[in-house]
Amino acid sequence: MTIQFSGNAAPFIATSRDILVAQGIKLTIGSDFEEYKALVADERPMQKLGAPFDPDLHNLNKSNAFWLIGRNEEGELIHTQAARRIRLGGRPLSSYLLRQFRAFPPPLRGVDLARSRFRATPGTHRIAGTVAYHGEFWVAPERGKYRGVGLAPVLGRTGMLEMMQRWDPDWIYGFILNVVAFKGFGARIGYLHLEPSALKWVVDGRDAPIDTFLAYNSREDLEYLLDIPLQEAA
Repeated sequence: MTIQFSGNAAPFIATSRDILVAQGIKLTIGSDFEEYKALVADERPMQKLGAPFDPDLHNLNKSNAFWLIGRNEEGELIHTQAARRIRLGGRPLSSYLLRQFRAFPPPLRGVDLARSRFRATPGTHRIAGTVAYHGEFWVAPERGKYRGVGLAPVLGRTGMLEMMQRWDPDWIYGFILNVVAFKGFGARIGYLHLEPSALKWVVDGRDAPIDTFLAYNSREDLEYLLDIPLQEAA
């Protein structure tokens, strides 16, 4: 199936380009995850590379994954995100994650994979077919410069559009820590569905487990989302 918009993607692309130019931000997309891993280690030391995008753990290439970064006018890294296709083997996401959820830990040290757990949410039973995982979303912490200025909708939708153009997925999904989800992060970057308590991670040295929301969109959600004038979202 080919993606269709009631209009087309051109207005979104033009408006997002104008917003990024006004902020002095240049985006780059690539598929060499050795390059991305080195970039993250060197320029994003406060958040380590997520396991789903570690080339030492997965065969990542231009056919099944990409990364997207943003730099400011000084060439400094101010944004990252990445996506990869997930092969469900004809199963729903719930069955896949029952066995594979430990492949999607948060980028924290000391995660106890043996004591952590996955709970199938209603959405995971519906998500099937061609599926993409969305992660690595980070924006430089200078609040008032890059955060809280309407960039998240632009960056989130840009990544989602790239997934649609590459793979035309039936669904995209990701995981958002509670502390971030409660601040409205999922809604800001463009997720129409959020389901709580999907993953619960036990971390050494923490009294309570870290809880996680499942965030997801269907193809129809993405078509609707990208047809909304970006000025309304940003």
